[in-house]
Amino acid sequence: MQHRLIFPAALATLASIGNLHAAGMPTLQEVTVSSGKQDLTGVADSATEGTVTAKQLANRPLLRPAEVLEAVPGMIVTQHSGDGKANQYFLRGFNLDHGSDFATHVLGMPANMVSHAHGQGYMDVNFIIPELIGGLKYRKGVYAVEDGDFTTTGSARIDYLRRLDRSFVELGMGQHNFRRLLAAGGQTVGDINLIAAVDVGGYDGPWEQAQNLDKTNAVLRLTSGSAANGFSLTGMAYKADWTATEHVPERAISSGEIGRYGAQSRNDGGKTHRYSLSGDWARTTDSGASKLNLYVIDYGLHYFANPSGYINSVQGDQHEQADERTLWGGQARHSWFLGPQWKDTELSVGAQLRQDRVSSLGLYATENRQRMQTVREDRIRETALAMLLEARTQWTGWLRSTLGLRRDQIDARVTPLAGQFNMSNGGNASAGQTSPKLGLVLGPFDLLGPTEFYANWGRGFHSNDARGATARTHPQDGSAVDAVPLIVKAKGSEVGLRTTPLKGWHSNLSLWQMDLASELVFIGDEGITEPKGASRRHGIEWSNYITPADGWIIDADVAWSQARFKEANADNGGRRVPNAIPLTASLGVAADNGGPWFGGLRLRYLGAYALEETGEHKSAAFWMANLKAGYRITPQLQLTLDILNLFDKRANDIEYWGGACSRNEALAGTGGCGSGTAIDGRLVHPLEPRTFRVGLRASF
Repeated sequence: MQHRLIFPAALATLASIGNLHAAGMPTLQEVTVSSGKQDLTGVADSATEGTVTAKQLANRPLLRPAEVLEAVPGMIVTQHSGDGKANQYFLRGFNLDHGSDFATHVLGMPANMVSHAHGQGYMDVNFIIPELIGGLKYRKGVYAVEDGDFTTTGSARIDYLRRLDRSFVELGMGQHNFRRLLAAGGQTVGDINLIAAVDVGGYDGPWEQAQNLDKTNAVLRLTSGSAANGFSLTGMAYKADWTATEHVPERAISSGEIGRYGAQSRNDGGKTHRYSLSGDWARTTDSGASKLNLYVIDYGLHYFANPSGYINSVQGDQHEQADERTLWGGQARHSWFLGPQWKDTELSVGAQLRQDRVSSLGLYATENRQRMQTVREDRIRETALAMLLEARTQWTGWLRSTLGLRRDQIDARVTPLAGQFNMSNGGNASAGQTSPKLGLVLGPFDLLGPTEFYANWGRGFHSNDARGATARTHPQDGSAVDAVPLIVKAKGSEVGLRTTPLKGWHSNLSLWQMDLASELVFIGDEGITEPKGASRRHGIEWSNYITPADGWIIDADVAWSQARFKEANADNGGRRVPNAIPLTASLGVAADNGGPWFGGLRLRYLGAYALEETGEHKSAAFWMANLKAGYRITPQLQLTLDILNLFDKRANDIEYWGGACSRNEALAGTGGCGSGTAIDGRLVHPLEPRTFRVGLRASF
């Protein structure tokens, strides 16, 4: 289906059913979403947005903190390295890598990092404490004026609880030396609420080389009032260090050179930290609403990896990627409620500002974490400013619209500090984009049940690494390279519906399409930006949320997509986008009626995906299940058991196709290994085996 046909055809179809409007049906007033699915008692601007509440997250079994993002229908969260590193994310036919096309904000602070040492948009959310999440609001597509950089597939905004009614201490233990202690306390004095939490723990994992994950997380939060009328001030501190088992050549496992959970090289891993202070203020009256948030973040990462093994020498090709930065910024927004004489229009204006001051951004050749050579080292200052304008209008009882306009401007300066072939790089780069947004909603209509129809269109973008936009030479060999644009344009459209066919059953269906001007990716392992060409994706998603009885929740999602480059690969003639998962599905059941027993079961399916452009090499499809079971011994004391990978599924968390060499291949000189030539093949990171974890929580 051609992009230019989706939107106008949808408008014609939806307009033709305007006479089905049921007189007297209420206009929806606010978004209320359960477990990631829309509830028709609320208002929404698209079929694929919603809010997940703390109640729905409570009984989700989690292997890693970032898996809370799997509450976004169709989102897949995996890992190809150690648990101190940002996860891999997949959504809507995109391999989001570590976050390049999906933006996450936590308490108003961006989690994605621009011009990052490991990859553009690097989104490490390991600092999240899931038990403190008050809500997760998500949007898909490029249709919201509030969403800017990295929101090609969508965005998520995570907020913490504003009040903790019961303090608690929870102790967790499990296989592979999993240990966790979480203590959280709340105190209310008048209108002021204070929350303090400390989360410490570690995990070795099933790996032959122990992961030795050691992490500390702390939160101190002061709030008053509500998110619409109140303020909050939050300080957060997180640090972690770990040893990683990277993805390895599958042939190294099948040949017996290493075990299934063996490491190709020793002492990979790293250390990271994130310290932040954020605040927000909001006021809502009958005539309008104002909101302001500000933040400052101190962030650092030193990451050591050897994903390609022993291409150049039998000592291995380990490298360090180092990132030290301070970023600050905020957002201000004001809305006017214009009243019935202006069709109940809500007119909003706003501004967003972010500045990253990267004091040191480096790539170094290392051995056993010792620097042997500086490939490149730079200093970067990158500033992003956006102006927002939006009008939401209720034209009739069955028609409302959202019209938005967003202007982004990014300015960056790159200063080379070291590197034999890097000193001629650097300089200034700037780019801007104006992004119109349009959304129409028809309904509610009384068809099989209350039903609304949606049509959305918009432009968006993701930014490229500033080093790629100012590059002149390859930092490893000095060969000439072409600079890339600082902004990559995206254009998307979507039609969909939300309906309640039966009492307690809410269902969403959407058909979407996305054009991306270029799949440019900064390759942190080499210090360059690799062009991948323009692409087009389209797909269909179906999400369901069912409450069959008090205390029971069932959610079910299925998402299909197709991702293709617009031009064939010059080397192999293929057009498939590697690692774009075409089919995902999930099914979840949660039960908690307030009695002694509670729990949740989740099943997840990942379809086979192409590993390279021809599609000749594909991953293996698989499904897996996670289980949480809990028992309240007393109202103040509860015991939980998590069984992760319940049926001990033998599969791979992630698969790639690429060049690498094992140590034995380098020693034997197989295919040129050890002297600069790689062997193409399947690279895998195995799924963790069935794992048991128990938790004991005491509340007071």
